[in-house]
Amino acid sequence: MATLTVWRYDTVDGAAQAAQLLKSLARKDKLVLHDAATVEWEPGQGKPRTHQLSPSTTASGALGGGFWGLLFGLIFFMPLLGAAIGAATGALAGALADVGIDDTFINRVRDTVTPGTSALFVLTSDTALDQIHDAFATGPKGELIFTNLTAEQEAALREVFAD
Repeated sequence: MATLTVWRYDTVDGAAQAAQLLKSLARKDKLVLHDAATVEWEPGQGKPRTHQLSPSTTASGALGGGFWGLLFGLIFFMPLLGAAIGAATGALAGALADVGIDDTFINRVRDTVTPGTSALFVLTSDTALDQIHDAFATGPKGELIFTNLTAEQEAALREVFAD
């Protein structure tokens, strides 16, 4: 089973600092990192910048940019696009809900990641959550929001988004 975690930081650079720590843990084999991305939202900007961690730092089977693009689009950009593409994205949002990423998760992230903040999105093996939490306790202070994915939900995500 995999865990999708979102760590929110009160600073624009908090997620980038945490991503460096995460990469270090992965290189030391302290956790199995499947995929990760950051969101940085500068004050005064209408939308955040997003970055996928380099594929060389993630385990095989990463979901890839398509997954992150869809997820970030639903969280940060859909409210701006309105009904123009509502039907198509409604079907995609329904597919994400089927794999454990539901409206509650999306709305919570949307409400907490705002201008002047940043977030680190991480897909790891579920056994790594405690290790990540402990490692982040000494790094930048963040708020943890997470959703667990069952093995079936993880397989469904990989089937749709794997490169």
